[in-house]
Amino acid sequence: MVNPTTRERASVQELIAKAGNNKRKKAIEKIIPVILFLIAGVSVLTTIGIVATLIFETVTFFRQVPILSFIFGTEWLPFSNKEAKFGILPLIAGTLKITLIAVIVAVPIGLAAAIYLSEYASDTARRIIKPVLEVLAGVPTIVYGFFALTFVTPVLQTIIPDLKIFNALSPGIVVGFMIIPMIASLSEDAMSAVPNAMREGALAMGATKFEVAIKVVLPAALSGILASVVLATSRAIGETMIVSLAGGSTPRFDANFTDSVQTMTAYIVQVSTGDAGYGTPIYYSIYAVGFTLFLFTLLMNFLASRITKRFREAY
Repeated sequence: MVNPTTRERASVQELIAKAGNNKRKKAIEKIIPVILFLIAGVSVLTTIGIVATLIFETVTFFRQVPILSFIFGTEWLPFSNKEAKFGILPLIAGTLKITLIAVIVAVPIGLAAAIYLSEYASDTARRIIKPVLEVLAGVPTIVYGFFALTFVTPVLQTIIPDLKIFNALSPGIVVGFMIIPMIASLSEDAMSAVPNAMREGALAMGATKFEVAIKVVLPAALSGILASVVLATSRAIGETMIVSLAGGSTPRFDANFTDSVQTMTAYIVQVSTGDAGYGTPIYYSIYAVGFTLFLFTLLMNFLASRITKRFREAY
């Protein structure tokens, strides 16, 4: 038989242990939000540091180069022995050429793949095809660059004899292939999230499977599809190695896609290899070009957010 005194002593010890555990839990609950806040603050502080560095160095650049000649100048000759010229428009034109070709290639193929995976493919086919598509996103971009230079360009030269070895077409097409998995995967996720009731209702009204995909599923998933296209476009704008290897290093402010071009990222790579001394206008031009690239991406993301929000309200 258990002694009542022993039982009371055990219950008191249990209460003390519970009180200690409660205090420990309360302490952990107070510490965890602080730790999570600090972790979240690291990303915010990193972003602020990057933007602050870009702004500070860009302001230093504009103390040496007039801002109007930078924005509206049509010649980019930073290494000229006579008179250096820092007109950003040729670099912007080169970037837009590559991006335009990439989007023209990637969007139709990516959306077609997404529609097939979402509406037509069996579970077995989806489990095989989607991972294979996503593997393309893991291929190093330098491999894509050599592929564009040594395979795609020679093939295109058999079709376009005047095509130069360095051009905008070849890297633009390969960048398009590179971003196809991003569009296909994210768009397929958006389409798969559309309720089956909408598909069944359209089929019950006599619509074909293709009509359901194009007229019902596609509009319902439009916000996610637009987000995938914008994300892929941002990736194309920021691509470096492919355009550096296959695009050349000749800034041109024209609409010619068969000649050598230079993008903003390719110029940053060129100068970063050690061609410019610290404190020179060429050195600070890296930050000015980087800040311009940052503004492009920021503006595009802002427009995408507005468009996505509007379509969500509409549907």
